[in-house]
Parts: sequence; structure tokens; C-alpha cells
Amino acid sequence: MEEKRVYIFAGGQIDPSCLEQIAFTETDMIIGADRGALFLIQHGLSPDIAVGDFDSVSPEELDLITANSKQFISCDAIDKDLTDTELAFDLAIDNKATEVTMLGVLGTRFDHSLANVHIMMRGLQHQITSSIWDANNYITLTGTSCELEERGYTYVSLLPLTTEVTGITLEGFMYPLENATIKMGQSLGVSNRLTHGRGVIRIDSGLLLIIQSKD
Repeated sequence: MEEKRVYIFAGGQIDPSCLEQIAFTETDMIIGADRGALFLIQHGLSPDIAVGDFDSVSPEELDLITANSKQFISCDAIDKDLTDTELAFDLAIDNKATEVTMLGVLGTRFDHSLANVHIMMRGLQHQITSSIWDANNYITLTGTSCELEERGYTYVSLLPLTTEVTGITLEGFMYPLENATIKMGQSLGVSNRLTHGRGVIRIDSGLLLIIQSKD
């Protein structure tokens, strides 16, 4: 399958320096969800798609988004059943994404933040590698195994996103595990560290949330 990366910029806080760390290519797709589209335009990028109810922007800002987006999709704030971020993720699925990176999806609304974490479960259902990235955290989800790089983050925390995750084996970690089980509500996987800048996580069953953090 041909690789296709999609970047979703939502309306939460985004550190502009993140743009300097992304090497966009011509085949990448950039989606602005609600105010995330405005962020992109204000920093010199034209969204391939701007989508949302746009209830968080002024009429003048909405005109700016409409004029500078390659495709504009507006949804009614009352009638829609999905968050703007999930609408954007659906568009990524429709466009055959193999990798989705979401920015601006963590913020002061914990309900939205948690819902956005759960969206990554839909990514796995469609064989999409998805992640959430902000100034302090890099979050991903696995149902099998994965390799981690330090990426400048100090801590690695592992939390079950299912009732339990079994067969957890960690290699290259300060606190290794072998064939361990972590049940929802247990904190065994919190605040681990990589020992040599790289590590491997393997699991037998369940969904494991991987959170790399700086503080």
C-alpha cells in the first residue's frame, strides 16, 4: 500500500515551532478542523481541506479560511453528531491515509481531549498509524508491537485503553517487563524511561496507549 500521511490541525493550543519540525511533502494532506484551519493560514499554509462548524471563529476569520482553503466543508453546529476532529479524521480515512498526526487536539476541555485519544482506536480499525502531538507529549496507540524513539521526551507511560492488556514485554526500558498484564485502573506502566534512546514494546492482546512526555 502506498504511504499517505495526513496532518490534522484542530482548534486547541498549537506551538508554532512544531511546523519547523514537520517535513511536509507534496503527497501529504493537511486538514484544518475549525480554528485549526485559521492557525494554518496564519502561519503561511493553505489547508487541503478546512472542515467544521467554525463556531470558534469570527465572520472575518471565517472569510479568511474560506478564501485560503483548497476545499471548504462547513457543518451545522447543532445538527452534527461528530466533533470537528472526528470529521477531519473521517476525511483522512476517506483519502486512504496510512498515517495520521493530530495537533491541537489536547486542551482545557478534557472531554474533547479524551474523545480525541479514543479516535486513534478508529485508526487501528482502518490500519492507520495515528498519533497526537503537542509541545509536551507524543501519544500513540498499539494493538501489537511498536518501536519507540526518545524524540526528546523524558518519560514513557503505558496505559490500557481496554479492560486489560496482556503479554506486555518491554525492551530497552529502565523498568523492563516480560509477559506482564496491566488492567485498567492500574498505574504499573506510568513514568518509565528509555535507556538508550530506543525501545521495543510487544503485547499479546488489548490496546495500549503510549504517552511520551517531557515533564
